[in-house]
Amino acid sequence: MAHSVIPVTARWPSAAAAALVLLLTLGTLGAVAWRAEWGSGLAPADWAAIRFTIVQALLSAGISVVLAIPVARALARRRFLGRQLLITLLGAPFLLPVIVAVLGLLAVFGRGGILNNGLLALGFEPISIFGMHGVILAHVFFNLPLAIRFILQGWLSIPAERFRLAATLNAPVGRLLEWPMLRAVVPNTFLVIFLICLTSFAVALTMGGGPRATTVELAIYQALRFDFDLGRAALLACVQFALCVGAAFLAWRATANDPMGAGLDRVVQRYDLGRAPVDHALIFLAAAFLLVPLAMIILRGLPGIADLPDTIWAAALRSVLVATGSALLCVSMSLALALRGGALVAVIGVLPLAASGLVVGTGAFLLLFPFVRPADMALVVTMLVNATLALPFALRSIAPAVAQVNADYGRLGASLDLKGWTWVRLIVLPRVRRPLGFAAGLAAALSMGDLGVIALFAGQAEETLPLAMYRLMGAYRMDAAASAALLLLGLSLLMFWICDRGGRADADL
Repeated sequence: MAHSVIPVTARWPSAAAAALVLLLTLGTLGAVAWRAEWGSGLAPADWAAIRFTIVQALLSAGISVVLAIPVARALARRRFLGRQLLITLLGAPFLLPVIVAVLGLLAVFGRGGILNNGLLALGFEPISIFGMHGVILAHVFFNLPLAIRFILQGWLSIPAERFRLAATLNAPVGRLLEWPMLRAVVPNTFLVIFLICLTSFAVALTMGGGPRATTVELAIYQALRFDFDLGRAALLACVQFALCVGAAFLAWRATANDPMGAGLDRVVQRYDLGRAPVDHALIFLAAAFLLVPLAMIILRGLPGIADLPDTIWAAALRSVLVATGSALLCVSMSLALALRGGALVAVIGVLPLAASGLVVGTGAFLLLFPFVRPADMALVVTMLVNATLALPFALRSIAPAVAQVNADYGRLGASLDLKGWTWVRLIVLPRVRRPLGFAAGLAAALSMGDLGVIALFAGQAEETLPLAMYRLMGAYRMDAAASAALLLLGLSLLMFWICDRGGRADADL
């Protein structure tokens, strides 16, 4: 009988992590389904919210992918000073708090932004970015870099030998190499962005602009916070969950294997380069679209950051505490699940992808409301939900590293009778510090910018920095909001850097 070569670790940490994930996903979904008023059906306003949610997600994903293809192609074809830095910066919007990016977009495209000021100077009428086009603009800002990274990786995965063979045969590179790659990469990229846009609460809250631009998640928020219609909120949460599950299933089905095959890892030498000015112009426009709003946040927010009221600093402290707790809980659960391994753990690790933060928050609200005042549990629930929603991203980083440690040192650990915490402390932790640090930084940054769950629970005394920013924007205190945005941006990046740098310091791998 074959015996496992992986040293034994305690089962209760992974069992506790799995139980918490199941409670915050399936448990909250069960509460939502139980409380939903199925017999009342959906009102015309609810159907309008569903249509708007799907239409804006389709348009946002489609525009992001269409714009990303030529930019990714230009980045794959050209080499220039700062190229690697630019590619790295393309990941910044993923870590950027949504409310901060929205304020940056308003500084450029809003009523008092540089675009409208330029139009007024030229004698044209100003434009409004609130409503459908504002939501799409914000989603494209967030998701264009993600689409570029996905599609660029597809281009870079084409072996150099294929380009050499195409050049030898004088064959069309676009039809024989690039088009098959795009057919494999683009559908999954589109569906992933579509799923992200379905669950984008903060964008709809700040850029929606009225009943005709209301998403399902925004309708859930309004039903809970303003109407206190728990049954309607629960029913809409079930609808939102169904939309997310459908999109996640389609994204999984659209995942395709690399059609290009393997190569010898030679440097790609393109023989079809032409129209260099066009490629450089595309790269410049994409970089300007992404970086100018961030620059405007710094320029507008820096002068007033020292004059922020004490309430903003208190909200910032609460955000840091919640983000720290979320990061610690997320990496602890991820490590416990990765150490246990197995198919069940893999399934539990992807469950949060099928649930949005607002659906989970709605379920938690329904579970807690009969027993405690929801505002009293605002920070704790926000921490738990944020940790759970960041779990799939953390597991993707930590699980392969733990599996490699088990493969490399499992027999040695078993022969030395290293078990439990001793095995984890002496063998595992020193060799997975880098992915642990990265996962903690990612979880902390995502938690710092969360506006969904806290908006459902918090009152004035429990507000975090994103919620305080939103209330400043609602009061038209845009200068103070810009300074708070700069503070939030700085804290998010600082927490990510501290965690990531801490993981890399003196790490074995």
